[in-house]
Amino acid sequence: MNSETRTKMFGRLLKKIPNPTTELNYSTPFELLVAVTLSAQATDKSVNKVTDKLFPIANTPETIFELGEDTLRDTIRAIGLFNSKAKHIIQACKILIEKYSSSVPETRKELEALPGVGRKTANVVLNTAFGHPTIAVDTHIYRVANRTAIASGKTVLEVEKKLVKFIPDEYRVPAHHLMILHGRYTCKARSPLCTECILLDLCEYEEKNL
Repeated sequence: MNSETRTKMFGRLLKKIPNPTTELNYSTPFELLVAVTLSAQATDKSVNKVTDKLFPIANTPETIFELGEDTLRDTIRAIGLFNSKAKHIIQACKILIEKYSSSVPETRKELEALPGVGRKTANVVLNTAFGHPTIAVDTHIYRVANRTAIASGKTVLEVEKKLVKFIPDEYRVPAHHLMILHGRYTCKARSPLCTECILLDLCEYEEKNL
């Protein structure tokens, strides 16, 4: 796939989804960090149900740290892996309070040093909260990138590196959410809605569902 085709694809996606963003509920970088940490192996809807209860009670490093691990665990119990997530969030809050004056750091290295924060979570926070041109490759982005041939790769990291390299400059910030939303609602895993897809004529997927 050439750069002209990629530019057309992202142009069409941005026209269809003019304000692409996460479907996680948040109002601050810290709330986003907590929500994304909770979202591992969980749906955005299930995370929103939990944070809708948590954030009115505690939504800063200090207030969540004051809740304590036991109370936090009980609050997020509906989420998978709630034990380890509660532990990591409390540990992260302590570090943010002591090292960053309760602010969320804006570099990948600092974010990945926080308990429970891997490359994917760091990329989401950098892109969504701070507007960095990063790509957090989840299952949707991995599928869309490979199916369309925007950026083919056998591993998540390979796809991420190719996307950062190949995505036209003007689309590097919104590309993350454009691809997620396209994969979630159109280029679905089992039954892609190819006949409704605005990228149909540009997509290189050989098994189009027509």
